[in-house]
Amino acid sequence: MTQDRTTSERVAFIGLDDKAKAALRDLRPLIHKEVGPALTAFYDKVKATPETRKFFKDERHMDSAKARQDSHWSLIAEADFNDTYVQAVLTVGEVHARIGLEPRWYIGGYAVVVDHLIRATIQSFWPRGLMSKGDPAKASEAVSALVKAAMLDMDFGISIYLEAIETERRRLDEVRVENEASQAALVDGLAAALERLAAGDLVGRLTGEVKPQFQKLKDDFNRAIDTLEVAMSRVSSATSGIQAGSDEIGVAADDLSRRTEQQAASLEETAAALDQITATVRRSAADAKQVSEVVAGAKTDAQRSGTVVDQAVAAMGEIETSSREISNIIGVIDEIAFQTNLLALNAGVEAARAGDAGRGFAVVAQEVRALAQRSADAAREIKTLIGASTAQVAAGVGLVGQTGEALRGIVGKVAEIDSLILQISASSEEQATGLAQVNTAVNQMDQVTQQNAAMVEQTTAATHSLKDQTAELADLVGAFTVGQRGEAGSGRRPAARTPAAPPARSPQPARPMSRPGATARPATRVIPSSSAAVQQEWEEF
Repeated sequence: MTQDRTTSERVAFIGLDDKAKAALRDLRPLIHKEVGPALTAFYDKVKATPETRKFFKDERHMDSAKARQDSHWSLIAEADFNDTYVQAVLTVGEVHARIGLEPRWYIGGYAVVVDHLIRATIQSFWPRGLMSKGDPAKASEAVSALVKAAMLDMDFGISIYLEAIETERRRLDEVRVENEASQAALVDGLAAALERLAAGDLVGRLTGEVKPQFQKLKDDFNRAIDTLEVAMSRVSSATSGIQAGSDEIGVAADDLSRRTEQQAASLEETAAALDQITATVRRSAADAKQVSEVVAGAKTDAQRSGTVVDQAVAAMGEIETSSREISNIIGVIDEIAFQTNLLALNAGVEAARAGDAGRGFAVVAQEVRALAQRSADAAREIKTLIGASTAQVAAGVGLVGQTGEALRGIVGKVAEIDSLILQISASSEEQATGLAQVNTAVNQMDQVTQQNAAMVEQTTAATHSLKDQTAELADLVGAFTVGQRGEAGSGRRPAARTPAAPPARSPQPARPMSRPGATARPATRVIPSSSAAVQQEWEEF
């Protein structure tokens, strides 16, 4: 009854009386004809506009909506604004509210359709020719009825849209109030639990009933407290082990520091000794090089002496050859003297045969014979001397040859000595280079050892700082109260280990040595971290 009264009031207020309804009914053929093209123009705009295109899945969806709007305009053209019409309009408004269609698109779409229908209406009442007359009064009544019907339809649609929005707003307000009450209760419980947590109580939990949307928050908080309780129990259990480990590390770091200092001193001594050895080897290499040069000079002199001996041997050979030739010539002279003696003997015989006539010739023959005899004697003496000289020359040649062989042997030995000296010199240089590299490596090791010593000092200081921080952590953890769940989660506490005693040894004081290349390095100072860092790490945890 209320809806009927509201509809009647709207129809009466907008001016849709019987005359206007009759004019609207007269437009039914035109509306049936023109509403299709009008809707086509409207959906062309819908397709071209992304904001309206998103409300439709595909072309079939648009065609279905277009068909329903065509039927709705047929219902409007009947001008019978009854319950069927009102229900159809309500359905359209509810759909628009549900899909979130803004009124501007709804009104704009109506403008496109009504514009087309008004133009068609005016054209239908326009004069057709010179003899026909238009009827402005009917045209205005028809346009007025069409506009009023469209405005009434938009009034219903937008009203339903606004009513749906208002209904949704009231529902959301009720949900908001209910959620705020539930949220306030949850916040109160959470505040109380956080207050207990701030006091170090890890036993309290959120136990009250909450809305489903807050159930995850409640479960997450309780699970976080469970995890924190177990973690604190494990931290408390591990603190004793950390303390024992830090004690062992401290003892080992102190022992390592002393050993590192001794090692640094030993390396300094080793480096100094290597410096001396390197200098000695370099001097030996220089001496070997000088010896090599002297031996090379002796080798050159021996080679020249060998050349001179070879020349002397050649000269002796020539002398020996000349002696043999002279001996041969002396033999010829001796033969000539022998023949001359025979001729003189024959001449004496012939002179004796001649008697007195040959006496003078006999004297001459006697003199010639005597001369031949002296020549033979002289030739024999010379031959004897030549033979002795030849023997002596042969002996000299042999001695000179032996001297040459000895000199060649000396040259070979000197060459071998020179080669060995060169090898010794090269080896000495290689040893000097190797020792220099070893010395450099030892110096680097010394530097690394010094750095290690500084790092060990840092480690020792850090270990003592760790012990202090561990004690502070134990005090912080002890301020929390945990239940049986935390104790069960932590398991059995590890037994504290007794720090290992350092091995027995005879420490020797480090003796600093001054050596080339060794530079003093200041020890790095370690600043222990403050308890604020521990507190910050705990807050992050």
